[in-house]
Amino acid sequence: MNKLLVHICCGPCFIAPHTMLRDEGDWDVTGYWFNPNIHPVTEYQRRLDTLREYAAAEDVPLIERDDYALDEFLRQAAFRESERCRMCYYDRLRATAIVAKRGNFDAFTSTLLYSRHQEHELIRAIGESLADEVGVPFFYRDFRPLWGEGIRLSKERGMYRQPYCGCIYSERDRYRPLTTKR
Repeated sequence: MNKLLVHICCGPCFIAPHTMLRDEGDWDVTGYWFNPNIHPVTEYQRRLDTLREYAAAEDVPLIERDDYALDEFLRQAAFRESERCRMCYYDRLRATAIVAKRGNFDAFTSTLLYSRHQEHELIRAIGESLADEVGVPFFYRDFRPLWGEGIRLSKERGMYRQPYCGCIYSERDRYRPLTTKR
């Protein structure tokens, strides 16, 4: 069985891809938490706690890089807000690729490929570029068809389901339609 390191943005985005990968039987899945973009810290902690509960219940090994580096994220994003997602994807996928290389994983991937709200082709391009740079394959799978199943499964489990991507900008943007209608 091949060892796969999966960057996980949150438990609800992991549940359906994990279930599918487990049922296929080809991958020994380990989760990886690294999300310095999430704001505020209470949201960060709530997402991490939800993931920890799921990982423990499903016996999924979880590697945590639990450093709340909001200042670093904001320094990188300031005055480059239109490129913030690219930078954020790159930072999290690069960290995942490095851990995968050091841990002798056969490949790495991300639950970012599950969300219909993320820039899917950009994530894929960054992952493939990092595979060449770091020397561990990027496992590409379009997990978006699992979207409805993931919602159903996470609701059945009573998991915390966050209302925005995670960064301060995405939190702002979820309210933007309300503020622009004035």
